[in-house]
Amino acid sequence: YFFKQKTAYEIAQRLVGSEMWIRDRYQRRVHGDIMVTKCSSREEALYKARLAEQAERYEDMVKFVNQLIKFGGELNSEERNMLSVAYKNTIGPKRSSWRSIFSLYQSEEEKGSTHVEQLVAYKKKIEEEIELIVSDMVKILDTELIPKAKSSDAKVFFLKMKGDYYRYWCESLTEEKIKEVGKLGLDAYNAAYKVAEKELPHTHPTRLGLVLNISVFYYEILNDHEKACELSKTAFDNAIQDLDKLEDEQYKDSATILQLLRDNLTLWTEAPEDSQPYYEIYSDNN
Repeated sequence: YFFKQKTAYEIAQRLVGSEMWIRDRYQRRVHGDIMVTKCSSREEALYKARLAEQAERYEDMVKFVNQLIKFGGELNSEERNMLSVAYKNTIGPKRSSWRSIFSLYQSEEEKGSTHVEQLVAYKKKIEEEIELIVSDMVKILDTELIPKAKSSDAKVFFLKMKGDYYRYWCESLTEEKIKEVGKLGLDAYNAAYKVAEKELPHTHPTRLGLVLNISVFYYEILNDHEKACELSKTAFDNAIQDLDKLEDEQYKDSATILQLLRDNLTLWTEAPEDSQPYYEIYSDNN
């Protein structure tokens, strides 16, 4: 009904809105009204984050995980995973939306469609929302999580996450902007790899997950296909020989990531150049 009653220009205005409105709307969704949503203890924040995950209300989950972080203390494996799940499911739909709109934009531009201007505006709206989520995530990592991380596992996890979010941002940027943001992502990945190489075994799931995502970064963002394959193959070969020495739970996680590394290698070396899917990892348990 809405689309029948409005002109294309009016629809674009309604869809796009102003940058200030987008920023305010996102901040309200993520941080909420402190008088209503502030938790009185770390335990309450953790419970509400779990509850929000069960309800699949991921923007609420982001809010409660942020409060959990503010109470201090190093996040354990489960809490790190919750942080990853909350933000992944907030930015994930926007990444998918951007891909859909970008594909439609390319198609309409090729046909010389009159809808190109509206598509550009809508695409820009999604790009602004992605940038806000990435900025929020990186700020938390830089100010709260990375400086306070004590274990090697946590340091690598958070630095990897920083690289991941810069990578997500790069997906929607122009080639010129990718050089700037891509460098920030590569710096974070390299810092994570330096710690992992020194302090985590080849078979550690966090180290393998890091290599998996770095290789995707090289392949998809930097277009360095040779480096992506080299990293994946080296990590796979080093880990596979010691896999049977792991305990059951770690064996399962490491074996899953090794399978993803092998799948990517197969896709990258055998599939047609213009139809390359890929696999990445978001958390300790995914």
